[in-house]
Amino acid sequence: MRSFDFSPLFRSTVGFDRMFDMLDQVADSSQGYPPYNIERTADNTYRITVAVAGFAEKDLNVEVRDGVLSVTGKREDSDKQSYLYHGIAGRAFERRFQLAEHVEVKGAKLENGLLHVDLERQVPEEKKPRRITINAPELKTIEGSAKAA
Repeated sequence: MRSFDFSPLFRSTVGFDRMFDMLDQVADSSQGYPPYNIERTADNTYRITVAVAGFAEKDLNVEVRDGVLSVTGKREDSDKQSYLYHGIAGRAFERRFQLAEHVEVKGAKLENGLLHVDLERQVPEEKKPRRITINAPELKTIEGSAKAA
């Protein structure tokens, strides 16, 4: 269910269509499986942790395409178990994360049922803010020579 109608804003804005599409995606992503955390580990480093209990490395795929990080999982259960109670979810999933400009994936590791994806923001030197010195004109003092009469 979509709760916001952005169509009136399209009449008075130019170039914001991508942002409105992202807001639509957030509104439509009501699924809560699998749970995940996004944490800032330092000024320019981040970690996404996805709870993937029951999935092996071969069942998971981490991919970056056009600034979107996708984490997908699909278990290959060839021998269907006969469960008396099935409480651990093992259904297929796909989680997508929109990455900001200059954010790169540095690595991923599976540890104790958690998939950790490490990210780093690397801003090029030409994009970093730099301080501009202000050159003021030098003040000249006028020395007068008064002649004594």
